[in-house]
Amino acid sequence: MDDQVITASSRTATTTPPGRCHHGAAVEVAEAGEERFRGLLEAAPDAMVIVDDEGIIRLVNAQTETLFGYGRAELLGQSVDLLIPDRFRSHHAHHRGAYADTRQVRPMGAGLELHGLRKDGTEFPVEISLSPLETTDGLLVSAAVRDVSDRKAAEQRFRGLLEAAPDAMVIVDDEGIIRLVNAQTETLFGYGRAELLGQSVDLLIPDRFRSHHAHHRGAYADTRQVRPMGAGLELHGLRKDGTEFPVEISLSPLETTDGLLVSAAVRDVSDRKAAEQHINHLAALVESSQDAILAKTLDGRITYWNAAAQRLYGYSAEEAIGRNVSVLALPDRGHEITVLLDRLARGEKVEHFETLRVTRSGRLLDVDVTLWPTRAADGTVEGACAIVRDISDRKRAEAELQALYEQQRHIALTLQRSLMGTPPAIPGLATASRYLPATQGAGVGGDWFDLIPLGAGRVGILIGDVMGRGLDAAAVMGQLRAAAHALAKTGMEPRQLMQALDAIVADLDLPDQLVTCCYLVLAPDTGEVTFCSAGHLPALLADRDGGVRALPAPVSAPLGVGGILHQQARVAVPPGATLVLYTDGLIETPGSDIEHRLAALVGTLDDSFAATDSLEDTADHVLAALLPDADGHNDDVTLLLARLPSAPLAAATTHLPAVAAAVGEARAFLTKTLTDWDCAHLVDDARLLVSEVLTNAIQHAQGPLNLHLRRNATEFTVEISDRSPQLPQPRPASLDDESGRGLLLVDALADGWGVRPNDDGKTTWFTFQVGDGEI
Repeated sequence: MDDQVITASSRTATTTPPGRCHHGAAVEVAEAGEERFRGLLEAAPDAMVIVDDEGIIRLVNAQTETLFGYGRAELLGQSVDLLIPDRFRSHHAHHRGAYADTRQVRPMGAGLELHGLRKDGTEFPVEISLSPLETTDGLLVSAAVRDVSDRKAAEQRFRGLLEAAPDAMVIVDDEGIIRLVNAQTETLFGYGRAELLGQSVDLLIPDRFRSHHAHHRGAYADTRQVRPMGAGLELHGLRKDGTEFPVEISLSPLETTDGLLVSAAVRDVSDRKAAEQHINHLAALVESSQDAILAKTLDGRITYWNAAAQRLYGYSAEEAIGRNVSVLALPDRGHEITVLLDRLARGEKVEHFETLRVTRSGRLLDVDVTLWPTRAADGTVEGACAIVRDISDRKRAEAELQALYEQQRHIALTLQRSLMGTPPAIPGLATASRYLPATQGAGVGGDWFDLIPLGAGRVGILIGDVMGRGLDAAAVMGQLRAAAHALAKTGMEPRQLMQALDAIVADLDLPDQLVTCCYLVLAPDTGEVTFCSAGHLPALLADRDGGVRALPAPVSAPLGVGGILHQQARVAVPPGATLVLYTDGLIETPGSDIEHRLAALVGTLDDSFAATDSLEDTADHVLAALLPDADGHNDDVTLLLARLPSAPLAAATTHLPAVAAAVGEARAFLTKTLTDWDCAHLVDDARLLVSEVLTNAIQHAQGPLNLHLRRNATEFTVEISDRSPQLPQPRPASLDDESGRGLLLVDALADGWGVRPNDDGKTTWFTFQVGDGEI
């Protein structure tokens, strides 16, 4: 049925001789049939190519010329391989022979990937329908060729969209067989694509749900409605490794020529389910919280109210939500709400804000409020949450505790002041003192100071600090002050007193208890200060010529350390100089350098002494400069200023041997001196007492002996020194005793007397008062 065949038939028809008319009629009929066949061939929508059993093209239509770009003359008589890409030609003869054996009609889209080759060399995808034609000339094959480039492009776009989908996409047919999946499906379920295609979708469903799945699939095939994600079903997927996970599935029906397909978009919602569970857990916690939790807008409108808020304030959630939070504030505290909302609007968090709130019944509550801003998706503040805790019980407990604390502080302060006492006024010794108990922490501590008249114009000064606070420190201070005062009255040297106090602190057995202490003895007539410091801050000396300087005390450890041999020092001081003693509360502050603070104290004293002679004014100036916050110091503060007396009006000394004749020399020296000082009225009593004391020294002590006489504005003093450390002891004497009456006479006639040890032995002294008109 090619052009050659048709042309030959035509020629035969024109040369038929007369008498053969029946044959001519047959040819005309055949030609008419061929014409109709050609008409149908040209009217076909697809390219039609008819080849013989050798693969030679015998007939084509106009669509073939359009599709392949060849003219009809270029195709007829050519092998059909002309229209096949090179890479397929080696197999094409085999396929053509196989088809000649079977001779079955093959419809379009039989699952083969076929391509055509245009004259310009470009390839394009095609679908081919084959039909065998039995003719008198042998087997012809009609091939309807359809260009499926657009469809393939659409399919490619579809596959691209499928692969680009954020969810796993599984397309199944009406039998539940998987026909198409995307890469997300492989990732989500753990299968390779080849493991899924052609398998039942039940492979991806947990066992316990499979029995119902066929029923659900059939029901969906009947309704064929789009089911969106999150349709309220609890669905689960099954991974290749056997693990299950929660999913949401969106179903869409796809009507195709092959029947109904269903597209399933599968989304793993494990994270969301976990978040929902977490949120539900938090919501349960919020509702079960013992603290009131509420939310509000930036204008104060309440939007959330938990059960604890109802219990606290008395309003139900229905009553509270929608109302302004100011309903919970006292009328005079409404500004608090405005200030807090303004801070929250600026993104601030407010922690532990304590205030008063009012309940529905009008009861006042002490509350602790913590607020933080809540933000919209774009980060802007849109509201606030608050946690409110009732602290009424705590406030009551704090008030009771504060009352107990104040009571204990008052007791401790009263005890300390009682134990400290009021130091006596020392004639000729001007003093100014300040004691400030701690205003923070445990309150009063263990500071103390004492002024001790030692007789014969000598004065002892004590200052100490018991580390610690409260009643314990005050009690220890009282014991040490009493002991130190008693020991000082014996006239012992400062180093001896410090050793004795060290032993006392050790006997108290106070764990981790340390005591600093400084003891000074002033001897105005000799212009000396003897002192010993046990770990105390340096004493300062101020005089107009030398300024303010520290006394050069030997370094020693605090009392209570034990095993320390305390040393003393003796320095000359000018008359009228001022001693400055203090405790660490005056100069030690958190975060400060003590040397810097000590320098500040020295500078302040320099300025004050240059401006005024008043010790009281100086004391006030020091406290104002070093403690500007009178209510902010966390340690006791003690300050003592003592100005040394002026030099005695007169003094005289003589040295005597330890022999009986020395008594007469001493009496003569005494008489002359008193007469020269216009104190002749004291001669008789003074001669008698000097005789008794000297005689006792000659008999019981060692020489040489010193007789020292001193007079000031109010007192005349006699001192007799020897080289024996043995202290005389007064004792009653019987009528026939020849001794034992000397000290009794001294005690009876003198206005004051005493014995003090020193480095060389001892000194016995007695004094007489001098009247105003007798100077």
